[in-house]
Amino acid sequence: MTEPAELGVYVHWPYCARICPYCDFNVVRDRGDGAAQAALARAILADLPAQAERAGRRRLVSIFFGGGTPSLMAPESVAEIIAAARTLFDAAPDLEVTLEANPTDAEAGRFAALADAGVNRLSLGVQSLDNAALAFLGRNHGAAEARRAAGIAARAFPRLSLDLIYARPGQSLAAWRAELAEALALGPEHVSAYQLTIEAGTAFDRAVVRGRWAPPGDDLAAGLFETTQDVLGAAGFEAYEVSNHARGAAARSRHNLIYWRGGDYLGVGPGAHGRITDPDGARWATLTPARIGDYVARVTTTGCGLAERTWLTAREAAQERLLMGLRTVEGVARAELAALALDPSVIGALAEAGLLATPDERLVATPTGRRVLDRVVLELANGADAG
Repeated sequence: MTEPAELGVYVHWPYCARICPYCDFNVVRDRGDGAAQAALARAILADLPAQAERAGRRRLVSIFFGGGTPSLMAPESVAEIIAAARTLFDAAPDLEVTLEANPTDAEAGRFAALADAGVNRLSLGVQSLDNAALAFLGRNHGAAEARRAAGIAARAFPRLSLDLIYARPGQSLAAWRAELAEALALGPEHVSAYQLTIEAGTAFDRAVVRGRWAPPGDDLAAGLFETTQDVLGAAGFEAYEVSNHARGAAARSRHNLIYWRGGDYLGVGPGAHGRITDPDGARWATLTPARIGDYVARVTTTGCGLAERTWLTAREAAQERLLMGLRTVEGVARAELAALALDPSVIGALAEAGLLATPDERLVATPTGRRVLDRVVLELANGADAG
């Protein structure tokens, strides 16, 4: 009997206590409207079986609560969604259930209840352990709260991941090295270290355009990236993806690997994306309405939250594999990129430059290549057959 294909479920909870100035995600301010939040939770619970019916029988390997700030959800709603997903699919014995949280004291007080609801991996948005940096980033917690929350999380959940942001204005290599060491002392098995990027339309974008501050230059940003690799590598963390580091293969984010490996996942909640492959190999991109009211209304009136279901051509699917797969240390099989008809001479030139490796009929960005991954992907794409 053939094993059912693996599947992840992404649950988007858009409410945030505060909107961070660097954030361009689909988020809204939490104004304490319990009735609206309860209605959204009910809509997600109704949307999930509708999308599951379209996906067919699958082996569920991951549930990821993202946002927004899903730790603001009622733990009872989290438990109901997890239970529903387990019922709708064949849950793996080692099902990973991740929830994103911020280290405020209010949220940390809910960690035990969220663990009881079935969450077994917490992704904690520490972002920095420096109070001035946290204020600059618009965070509503301090460094002491972050340390306290990490300690509570380490006791409540089997797995703990910390999110950090570097390449902040005025940040030195020595300060970042010390901050990383302090973060590691909190005991995570996984660290996501993201370079601060200025996303169009955000408050940070407007501030930079107006000349209020400037991000670090390329040389310093590269030095901060190198420092990240050095400190985490010396502590036994593998950079298994450009920004993600795990202490051993078991500590890798199973859900994010679904994205990077071109796997299938449902997206429920406002503005949630999904990818589903039919038994005949056709790949579909799905999207729900971004506005909370529109999402709830669509689920109420049609029984399903999907607003868009778009067939990806073989070329489009291959482009996604190239873009996502090269982010990881395992790269992507060349057979999965056949629709792009990549130019062998471009591959050879990138390999000659030490930016790309080609073991076992795979394309793998080298450590040097991952530092300039945009360039590598662009050169490969430009060298692809435009047919």
